[in-house]
Amino acid sequence: MHARRWVLILAAALPGGITGWAQIDPENRQLIQLGYYQPLEGRGPLAGYAFYYRNIPGFLRTNLTLRLAVAPVYLDTELGFREALGPGTDLAIGLAGGGFADSYAEIRRGHYFREESFLGHGGEISASLYQRLAPAARIPLNLIVRTSAHYATFQRDSQTRADFVLPPDQIDFRLRTGLRWGGQEPALYPPEGLELSGWYEVQVRSESGGYGLGMDRRIEPMAHLFWTRALLSHTLSDWGNYFSVSMTAGTSVNTDRLSAFRLGGVLPLISEFPLNIPGYYYQELSARRFILWNAMYELPLDSAQRFNFELFGATGLMDYPAGLAQPGHWHSGLGAGLTYRSTAHGFLMTVGYGYGFDAMRTGGRGANSIGVVCQFDLEAHKRDQGVPSRPLVSPHKSRGLDWLFRR
Repeated sequence: MHARRWVLILAAALPGGITGWAQIDPENRQLIQLGYYQPLEGRGPLAGYAFYYRNIPGFLRTNLTLRLAVAPVYLDTELGFREALGPGTDLAIGLAGGGFADSYAEIRRGHYFREESFLGHGGEISASLYQRLAPAARIPLNLIVRTSAHYATFQRDSQTRADFVLPPDQIDFRLRTGLRWGGQEPALYPPEGLELSGWYEVQVRSESGGYGLGMDRRIEPMAHLFWTRALLSHTLSDWGNYFSVSMTAGTSVNTDRLSAFRLGGVLPLISEFPLNIPGYYYQELSARRFILWNAMYELPLDSAQRFNFELFGATGLMDYPAGLAQPGHWHSGLGAGLTYRSTAHGFLMTVGYGYGFDAMRTGGRGANSIGVVCQFDLEAHKRDQGVPSRPLVSPHKSRGLDWLFRR
């Protein structure tokens, strides 16, 4: 019985909603991605993913690019049209849907309230516009405009209280626009990166009002999110050492539990803008405004640079939405990991440990966690033939593994 259960988990882990890219991906890619993050104290929401990614430039026609990401119960696809609206202006149409990506985990003061958490499933259609500004500039500047309509339906989990009122099923209309100067490869360890970007998103819901225990929480009819990111990553070619530093800050208007910024955990490509803090539960902290600093340093342990040691950390200051406040506004974490790379076979794996200094747990502050991420690049052999193929991990959020483990 237990053996069959584990086989099911490993074969069916983990669906999730996959966010849109900031531009049409020009590279031919074929990857398998795996990731898992586990707290060692308390019981938090499980986080992980398993999916197949395929990107096909020149799909049917030279100006078409098909992006496809397949997880066991979730599918995300986008068809990009290069120069669709003139020189430097690309257009993309997206379709996504499946299970668990709209699930919500209620976490207050370091405690995971499973009886106040619930499942969510849905689907989405989207249209994106990518405009290259000053295309002759050495560092590109891009304007991104994305509109989407997302339908979500909510249901109880086996642990949800009988008297907990679920949010109403709804359609969520979103408009996101942003300017991105520079950028970096969406990979686990992109060798070079320089980015300064600013973003605004408005969320309009078809249904609003109270839900929860005695209708003690509320869905706002409209929420506004603003955020910015500055990032620098670089490889020291003489030694093979690598470092990355970033600062992300955000604020919001009319935010609620479902639209707040969520911070915590260490899955570096769980979203386009990961808000990672080592040692904390995945998305343990909810914030209506925040500023977060992240840093990582990696150095090789052998001459072939197959084994690498890394240190990473984060610290942030935040304010909380109504109902989710806790003592203290600073949160910090520190971690270390070991990475193995087999460039010729397209395999990469990192095993890491993190400690959250300010995470609230039974008996005081402080929490431990472990995690692992793996990447299989099925196009790696083409690099030996002179065909460009750079590693990529698709950003996405994860929900389904939690549901599977509970069963």
